[in-house]
Amino acid sequence: MNLKKIIGVLAATFALVMFNAQAADKENLRIMSDAKGDSSYTVKVNGKEMVITRQMTACAKNKGWLQPLVPVEGVHPITEIELLKSMNDPEFILLDMRVQDHFVAGTIPGAKNIPYTEVAMRLNEMGCEKADGKWNCANAKKVVAFCNGPVCPQSPIAIKASVREGFPAENFYYYRGGMLDWAALGFPMVEGEF
Repeated sequence: MNLKKIIGVLAATFALVMFNAQAADKENLRIMSDAKGDSSYTVKVNGKEMVITRQMTACAKNKGWLQPLVPVEGVHPITEIELLKSMNDPEFILLDMRVQDHFVAGTIPGAKNIPYTEVAMRLNEMGCEKADGKWNCANAKKVVAFCNGPVCPQSPIAIKASVREGFPAENFYYYRGGMLDWAALGFPMVEGEF
């Protein structure tokens, strides 16, 4: 083996040792909400078991767990393209379902804030009317719902609660990427206003 190959092998080994040492210091984060030992997932790779973990990094930013692409049957998953098009459509409401502190710190331009814990109680702001203690959502708006990103449970929780109260699932357009993907793709953020 020549010197160049030896140096290459040593550098690769050193990098692997350093990566594993750094990984050992990091907190394992949840992957799924319904899995036992939900901070790891075992897969088979080339006939061998490999344990997949998720750890806090500069990119991870959130300790939540992976959210389904469709939180409730009938909900439309959307990307940034559909979100951008909805921003000019008067039939749509862009709804940031994160807690107010996060909304105020920065949101997607044009977004309105209803914290996820309040959405199902404020369906009137989404075109529904309440009579005799029940919601009538015959004139419900189309709602683009988002929160912090793919591991944030806030908007899926709000969507489920709203559908349970009578809001039509097909009127929800879920931007699962949320603020994490929006920011990572270089789109502008504005301070949220009340």
